Amino acid sequence: MTGVDPSRLDDQQLMKELETIHRTRHDTLLYGSNDALRTHNERMAQLEGEYLRRNPRRLVSAGRTREGARDRCCAEAATPDTSGT
Repeated sequence: MTGVDPSRLDDQQLMKELETIHRTRHDTLLYGSNDALRTHNERMAQLEGEYLRRNPRRLVSAGRTREGARDRCCAEAATPDTSGT
């Protein structure tokens, strides 16, 4: 395993680790070796899993659900174009 076991991190350390891994994700995907990407995936899953374990009742935005996305899609389709183009 790479890094400290996520269960041993306090909440602030866990959030810092999550912020860092999300910030580096794009570059790892584009430029990292297959091993680097695999390690990144595993570490991200560990950190995110620990976050979800600690926060089972976290706030979920309605727009970030399937139903919310469908509502947003349908509302956009039903809104007339008033831009004049």
